[in-house]
Amino acid sequence: MSRHVAHPPAGDPSIGRPRPRSGAVSLAVVLAAALLIPSALAQAIPMPRPAPKVRDGAQAAKPVDSVRTAGPQITGTTRPPDPIIPDRRRNVPANIFATFSADQKAAAARVSPYLSSLQTLAGNFVQVGPDGSRSTGQFYIQKPGKVRFEYDPPSPIAMISDGSSLAVRDTKLATQDIYPLSQTPLRYLLSDRIDLMKDTNVVAVTSDDLYISVTIEEKQAMVGTSRLMLMLGAKDGQLKQWTVTDPQGYDTTVAIYNLNTTAKLDPGLFKIDFSNYPTTSNN
Repeated sequence: MSRHVAHPPAGDPSIGRPRPRSGAVSLAVVLAAALLIPSALAQAIPMPRPAPKVRDGAQAAKPVDSVRTAGPQITGTTRPPDPIIPDRRRNVPANIFATFSADQKAAAARVSPYLSSLQTLAGNFVQVGPDGSRSTGQFYIQKPGKVRFEYDPPSPIAMISDGSSLAVRDTKLATQDIYPLSQTPLRYLLSDRIDLMKDTNVVAVTSDDLYISVTIEEKQAMVGTSRLMLMLGAKDGQLKQWTVTDPQGYDTTVAIYNLNTTAKLDPGLFKIDFSNYPTTSNN
């Protein structure tokens, strides 16, 4: 169920901005092209509120399919987390002359080796779209470049990358769109080896007792500026969530849990079906 959308007051600067998409479609479009297609005049969107915490005895989201994995080494929380919704006011133009302190560089230096060490990752996710709508599902990552997101019903969306292309599949419509993997912000997570401070345009690094956050900015002439904010646990150093910000400034946040770093994933998870789905290429 989508949230109530209030009409903007007179003079609201959000008028004229594209309406944000919700749910799985939002993440699919943002990841695939880092661009939301304008659909109507925008309306003021209230900030998403974190969902209530799961009470003791409540049923958690279903675990990663054990048929597709072997030798599970589950780490981190096993309950659906409440995604942390970033403050929208942080999406201001980056200072191209910004420098980082020794502490900030040290924090970022902890992130790069961890990301590089991950070769396989599987788990569950909770997603909050730009309008506050929530989706859940399972994901599978096999470096370099392979990923699969499966959304729980009633969402018909699935995303599959075979290492070079990303397919956004709609099983209800029996269609899929194909994008170059190089257009997706999450390609940084899928790189075999990465040094964030050298290989990406890091525009912000923050840390506290709970999280280390690194924000990467990317500018494309035909698309605009998008951002990817990675959040890792300050104590265990594990990836907790990421937020993709599209060129219009709308955020899609994905929190992950039930993480399995030793899963033996079926190669068929990452095969794009070109025969049973009419395909549209977006090169």
